[in-house]
Amino acid sequence: MTAPAPDARIHDIGYRRYEGERLGAMYARRSLFVHSLRGAYGLGRSARSKLLPIGLFVIMCAPAVVMVAVVMTTGRDELPIEYTAYGVFMQPIFGLYLALAAPQMVSLDLRYKTIPLYFSRPIERGDYVIAKFASLTASLFLFVGIPLLISYLGSLLAKLDFVDQTTAFARGLVATAVFAVLHAAIGLLIASMTPRRGFGVAAIISVLTIPYFAVISLMVVADEQGSPDAVGWIGLFSPGSLFEGFQAKFLGGELEFPGDQMLTNAAGAAYVVVIAAIIALCYLLLTRRYRKAG
Repeated sequence: MTAPAPDARIHDIGYRRYEGERLGAMYARRSLFVHSLRGAYGLGRSARSKLLPIGLFVIMCAPAVVMVAVVMTTGRDELPIEYTAYGVFMQPIFGLYLALAAPQMVSLDLRYKTIPLYFSRPIERGDYVIAKFASLTASLFLFVGIPLLISYLGSLLAKLDFVDQTTAFARGLVATAVFAVLHAAIGLLIASMTPRRGFGVAAIISVLTIPYFAVISLMVVADEQGSPDAVGWIGLFSPGSLFEGFQAKFLGGELEFPGDQMLTNAAGAAYVVVIAAIIALCYLLLTRRYRKAG
């Protein structure tokens, strides 16, 4: 073994041990949730990144402001759009926002290979999925829920019946929560399949629009062929029609399927089962996806 040179030195280059408080996994999960939620609206990013999400949010709120103005000036005794139906009515804008927000949360992590950095912290892969799922759900809930709040406060200013409006507003919040969880599960799963943000946007828009128009076309055919009972069952095969049937059956909303026929109890139960199954399946597939990611 060669002896060290006489002039060998060990230099202190200034590294010090961390002696502060270790905040743990819960803090890391909460930070990831908040960071993802802010990113969904472009907060903390450039002005260009804020333009689309904030612009879509303003468009989403515009009908609520108009409804309040109409009620206050005309003296109507009810809002033109029900609280439970607001998300369905604004589905195109909602779909665009989902297509922007979901890839922003997960596709960029895959593209720039930052996922291993998350897992170097005291969080597990399941924690990453939960934080992203919760943050997207929260962003979607706010996207629909704040216009509902504007409508509710406006209805009270217009002196509509307090009990009726509060009850309807509560049903609207329940509908919004289901709407947000269902679409967050679908959008996040699709976005996690590709590191290309553009592909994720296109795929989410396709999944939300193509099945919906196909289902509506089949409903029209079934109604014209004298099979009105089949209309409700066909609605199970599209996220948009699935939620519309759910809110009409269980939350007192309007059902605008061809034929204007309410869902049977069996069909209503099937809507609940399918919604729960889609959410559970998407979550399981997300968890499985991130067992290998990074």
